[in-house]
Amino acid sequence: MFILNTGGTFNKRYNPLNGELEIPFDNLALEDIFSSFSYDVEIAGVVYKDSLEMNLDDRKMISSIIAHNDEKEVLLVHGTDTMDITATFLDTIFDDKVIVITGSMIPYSIDQREATCNLAMAYGFLQKEHDFGVYICMSGYIKKYDELVKNRELGRFELAKTM
Repeated sequence: MFILNTGGTFNKRYNPLNGELEIPFDNLALEDIFSSFSYDVEIAGVVYKDSLEMNLDDRKMISSIIAHNDEKEVLLVHGTDTMDITATFLDTIFDDKVIVITGSMIPYSIDQREATCNLAMAYGFLQKEHDFGVYICMSGYIKKYDELVKNRELGRFELAKTM
């Protein structure tokens, strides 16, 4: 399995010097969660920004990194605001991989529960065989990317047909 971290709210940490939540250039949140697993994982980091700041070049870089990796299972940690755009982009490129995109509405550094749950669910999902495609893992769901949408009013992900 290939694990790729792009930043997003999942990774944000409070900077006491300027009073802002920032995305650090590290994988500390993921490493902390995975440290409780009984086996080692390797995490690659790229972009390290809020998904609202991501652009086509960032998505091309992510897809290039995924394409150059031999693993068929990919776990992508991504900001929630545009994970649907990245998912749609990746779905047009890959038909030979299982890609699960996850994130968190609340930074791991503030409340560890949601980020841990989403990451563990996504990781567990990838341990079994699934049809190739792009999935989103959020709010207790793991569905094909076009079956799950962010409800911005309620601050959670829901099945697309319920919106």
